[in-house]
Amino acid sequence: TVQPGLSDDAASGLAYITIIPAIIFLIVAPFNQKAKIRFHAWQSIFLGIACIVLWPVNLVLAFIPILGWLVALLLGLTIFIVWILCVVKAFQGQKFVIPVIGPFAEKQAGS
Repeated sequence: TVQPGLSDDAASGLAYITIIPAIIFLIVAPFNQKAKIRFHAWQSIFLGIACIVLWPVNLVLAFIPILGWLVALLLGLTIFIVWILCVVKAFQGQKFVIPVIGPFAEKQAGS
């Protein structure tokens, strides 16, 4: 049978689009009652916080010729690839646990 509304996989994937859906999924039932969706919402929030924390580091690195530029580019590219991986895996119904961030998300989600 087909259920109306947003599937768990779609909600999990949408949680990564911006921090706003992640917060909504943590507040609104029935999404906040499902550990899978809570995990992706928390991981998305923690990934957003990590991006905010790493942004000044990236800016400082960008002022260091050549090596700084390469490290800044690599850091930005790594964050982007991890984000894309999270989105794709979540929409596929899979769980990709980001090192360091993921265990905190699992603890918060109770999964």
